[in-house]
Amino acid sequence: MKLLIITLLVAFAAADVSHIVPRSSDADAKIIKQDQDLGLEGQYQWAIETENGISAHEHGALNNPQGENPSQVAQGEAQWTAPNGEVIQLQYVADENGFQAQGSHLPTPPPIPEAILRALEYIRAHPPPPEKN
Repeated sequence: MKLLIITLLVAFAAADVSHIVPRSSDADAKIIKQDQDLGLEGQYQWAIETENGISAHEHGALNNPQGENPSQVAQGEAQWTAPNGEVIQLQYVADENGFQAQGSHLPTPPPIPEAILRALEYIRAHPPPPEKN
C-alpha cells in the first residue's frame, strides 16, 4: 500500500499539466516605458506602457497640506484592449469626493421614467406641512 501511495505521489508530481491552462501572451508582455517622479510634499506622477498596448499614467498631490484636513488627490487614465478587441479608455479622479471613473465601457443608469419626474416635480412644488410636536 505504501508503494502505491508513493508511486501515485511521484506520478502526480511529474505530470505535465501546463497544457491544461493556456497561457495568454499578455502574461509575457514586457514593460517598454516606466516613469516615476516623487516630490517631497506629497506630489507624484507615474506612467507605464507595455508592448501589448496597455498604458496608464497618474499624477497626484497633497491637497491642503497645512490645513486641518489634508487629503490626497489623484487623477489619471488607463487604456487597454479587451478580449473582444474593443479599446477601453478609463479616466478617473480620486479626491475628497471619492473615486470617480469615466469611460464608454462603464454601465450607465437608465433614464428616469417620466411619471417619476412628474412626481418629484409635484413634491418639490407642494412640500408637506411641517410636523407638529
